[in-house]
Amino acid sequence: MLKPGVVLTLQVKNDDKVEKYRCKVQEVKEKEFYVDYPAHIVNGKTTYILNGTQLLITYVSDEGVAYTFESEVLGRIKQAIPMVQLSFPGYHQVLKVQRRQYVRVESNIDVSVHPLSHHFIPFITLTQDISAGGAALILPEHVSFPEEGHVFTTFVIHLNNGETHYLKLKSKIIRLVEETSKNRWKASLQFDPINEFQRQVLMKYCFEQQLLLRKTHSLA
Repeated sequence: MLKPGVVLTLQVKNDDKVEKYRCKVQEVKEKEFYVDYPAHIVNGKTTYILNGTQLLITYVSDEGVAYTFESEVLGRIKQAIPMVQLSFPGYHQVLKVQRRQYVRVESNIDVSVHPLSHHFIPFITLTQDISAGGAALILPEHVSFPEEGHVFTTFVIHLNNGETHYLKLKSKIIRLVEETSKNRWKASLQFDPINEFQRQVLMKYCFEQQLLLRKTHSLA
């Protein structure tokens, strides 16, 4: 439950990096809430965030469960404590965070695959699922693909706000799995390494896909 006193972590995308801030909830209404001025997690300096800035917010409940939702800076008000007004999408748009591992969603994303430590002919395929830590690729027929080592992958990520990101990632081959029922193979990959900006793009994509899945189930 979002209520006064809850500490929030705000993530703001700034060019090709993500900045993180902390603040405390002061007041909650139906479609908006108010926080004190955010302070940068690293240097502790309070920050002025422009109206219209898109935020990804996380917080931990009294029971120790982490939640996340998207918000936007709406404005500022001057009272005894200067406060920032943020939008609240409603609890149906708030998702529980799987804290032990990254959320994995089933999604067919375009990806190109090129060799690094082994020789094979580059190819384009689709993901079967993806998370901020790795992905499973559907291997096309007659593709020669190594069972270990690293490959170079480029994922095409389309976000709901119209942004398209081409994430170029070195990926470690974890295993090859035969799906006999579908007469095909898939490759499980781990991103090695992945920077914070790339991780945040994938987390946002997975978040949006979770909301879409929830909406689809509610209409079924």
